[in-house]
Amino acid sequence: MAASMLCRRTVSLCGTLKSLSSPKTALCANPQSGQLLQTASYNPRPLRLNIREPYIPDKDNEKTPKWQRTAQYDKKLFGRYGSASGVDPASLWPSHEKLDKIVAEEKEWHPSLEAMLKNIETREKLETQKRLAKEKLVAANMAKMPKMIADWHREKRETKQKLKEEKSRRAKLLAEARERFGYAVDPRTPKFLEMVAEIEKEDKKKKKLIKRRLKEEQVAAPVAPPPAASS
Repeated sequence: MAASMLCRRTVSLCGTLKSLSSPKTALCANPQSGQLLQTASYNPRPLRLNIREPYIPDKDNEKTPKWQRTAQYDKKLFGRYGSASGVDPASLWPSHEKLDKIVAEEKEWHPSLEAMLKNIETREKLETQKRLAKEKLVAANMAKMPKMIADWHREKRETKQKLKEEKSRRAKLLAEARERFGYAVDPRTPKFLEMVAEIEKEDKKKKKLIKRRLKEEQVAAPVAPPPAASS
């Protein structure tokens, strides 16, 4: 079928070339000079087609294109002409390294059904473990929630109490500064800060003195005698 189609195309091409190569003469009038000009058509040489022998490029020839010297082109020649191409079929078989690479890629991108089922089972097992761990963490946090809420309320109350005490202490210091200096003092001035440091130093001394007195009173307190044993 391919040979008959090639013959029909060859006959058609030969007819076309024959019609083009036939001499033609065209006459045209020159309106300016009033003369007739004769024009001859180009008569090309006939194209010689070699249908019986296939075209096999010479790899040793420097004029042969590089893409016709590749192994890929040898595969095309062998697939088109078979043994007539002069290509050794053994040279078309991949090497051991390339074959190992092809097998590895086949296993990676097209795994077997057993491997796919095993991967699915492993993935489902990991997802189950992650879900159980998350549920366990949520349950543990929910069990701690009442204590966390109570601690939050306690810290909130303590913070509020500290702010209240700090505000009262600040007002007391401002009042004492006004009484000491006879006018309202800006709490950011060095004079006010010096006064605060002096008051804090006196408070520390008072606390140490009170602690020492309590310790002395505990040491000086009489020890009660043990109760007498009943006969």
